[in-house]
Amino acid sequence: MTAAEFQQISHTIPLNAGIYKYYDEAGTLLYVGKAKSLRKRVSSYFVKNHDNYKTRKLVEHIHHIEFTIVDSEQDAFLLENSLIKQFRPKYNINLKDDKTYPYIVIKHESFPRVFFTRNVIKDGSDYLGPFTSVGRVREILEVIKYNIPLRTCNLNLSEENIRRGKFKVCLEYHLGNCKGPCEGLQTQEDYREGLQQVKNVLKGNLTPVVNLFKEQMMEHVSRMEFEKAEIMRKKIASLEDYSAKSTIVNTRMGNVDVFSIISEGNHAYVNYLRILNGTIADTKTVTLEKQLEESDEEVLAYAIAYLREVFKSINSEIVVPFPLEYPESNVTVTVPKGGDKKKLLELSEKNVNYFKEELYRKKILHLEGKSDMERKQVLYQLQADLELPALPEHIECFDNSNFQGSYPVAACVVFKDGVASKKDYRHFNIKTVEGINDFASMKEIVFRRYNRLLAEQQPLPQLVIIDGGKGQLGSAMESIRELNLIGSMTVVGLAKNEEEIFFPGDSESIKLPYNSESLKLIRRVRDEVHRFGITFHRQKRSKGTFKNELESIKGIGENTATQLLKTFRSVAKIKLLSQDDLVKEVGTAKAKLIWDHFHKEA
Repeated sequence: MTAAEFQQISHTIPLNAGIYKYYDEAGTLLYVGKAKSLRKRVSSYFVKNHDNYKTRKLVEHIHHIEFTIVDSEQDAFLLENSLIKQFRPKYNINLKDDKTYPYIVIKHESFPRVFFTRNVIKDGSDYLGPFTSVGRVREILEVIKYNIPLRTCNLNLSEENIRRGKFKVCLEYHLGNCKGPCEGLQTQEDYREGLQQVKNVLKGNLTPVVNLFKEQMMEHVSRMEFEKAEIMRKKIASLEDYSAKSTIVNTRMGNVDVFSIISEGNHAYVNYLRILNGTIADTKTVTLEKQLEESDEEVLAYAIAYLREVFKSINSEIVVPFPLEYPESNVTVTVPKGGDKKKLLELSEKNVNYFKEELYRKKILHLEGKSDMERKQVLYQLQADLELPALPEHIECFDNSNFQGSYPVAACVVFKDGVASKKDYRHFNIKTVEGINDFASMKEIVFRRYNRLLAEQQPLPQLVIIDGGKGQLGSAMESIRELNLIGSMTVVGLAKNEEEIFFPGDSESIKLPYNSESLKLIRRVRDEVHRFGITFHRQKRSKGTFKNELESIKGIGENTATQLLKTFRSVAKIKLLSQDDLVKEVGTAKAKLIWDHFHKEA
């Protein structure tokens, strides 16, 4: 659908809140989205020039649009999530989590059994969970078995069978793990009381169970039944020991959900901590693949809805790292500044960082775990696909970037024989370029890198990858010419979004097969230079090397600068704001200081 074609139908699109669905010519669902105003949101796809390659491709393939009007933004949010989960449209966020989770089931039967399962069947049974760890489920079941006598057999304990005396007690009865309901030695009421204690244990609410056991212990003591009292004392100690193994934050905190997020390129990683009665009951981290440059706020909101549904959370408070519009009216969103909730958020961030680093390590090991011959085959394939004159046993990749629209830095990573050679990695602080100029920065770092290698008589790479496309490739080639290195190595540009490969002087790009080993290797090299560059930024920030341009304005402190950057994402965008926009965000006095700083000439 072209912009002109859309203009003919734009007036028919309702202004109400709702969800919209884009279909291609074959009737395949491409994308589902939500909106406060359907007409405004859908129009934005057809009246803007989109920088993102996938967004442009989506718009090109839209053949017709369908709408569903709902009563509120909350209803639109829930319906959008339901449709994405059901149809998995190509251009929506892809959540890479196909795992089946373990549950503990209380079976719908006479004298219900309690056991582990992965299959949820609608048979009237109670399914408690899900849990993220099978090991934790087995540990809980062991605690339950030791402390709460329940049957483990699969006998049909109907009233008639028990009355007719069809069954005899087994070894579990003699060991004290069962009270013998099969012979009518335990009533339904007493068994149900045990099941209630099971539910309390599973919810992390151990206090009622411990108190009950203490009462029973004191009753045995009063009747001089000291052996039975000792058994209850051991059960109390067992529960207290189990409670101590859990990470307790603050028992007065109650039940909350904690979420943190890290974004890197087209992927985001979200960690979830489920807090029950002030104790960390579960933790889960998921990977999401962004399709249309979704913001962290959009990705996190989607992940929260998914994880709360999967883990059946009804907690009325969620803790997140930044302000978030979450449409469930009965849920409070908290961005903690300190205290126990801040500590929980920091713990969640540690978990998501560890998950991302572990995932990255495994990805790098894809080639590192292969034999020399297997790695050579990938390199030979890359040589054939790019028609390289020499086998690319030594590959280098460059990327330059800036922080919040300022302070350019760059990174170079080196792969030898298909695996990362970290001792050869290099960071660059841009020295000769004033302001933000990606092309000039690329020219500088390429010149410095190979001028140094020539001076030290070090071997040159067979393949150099410039991350950034035609513009940066042209700048890099200027330095290659100045150093008289034309023909000494192959230099290519890699477009950031399309994964297209450009050769100097060629008007047409090369697109390698999406799942080819060649492109997978190039992706690994590119992802590594991004990771290495981001790490450099973090190190610089932690050492105070970067001083935000906003903080250089007299009267503007770190907190105000951080607030503005969180809201508007970059200094460049803040420069374009009107004075009224700034007043709404930081007040009249500070708005005037910022406006005057950026508009001195005017």
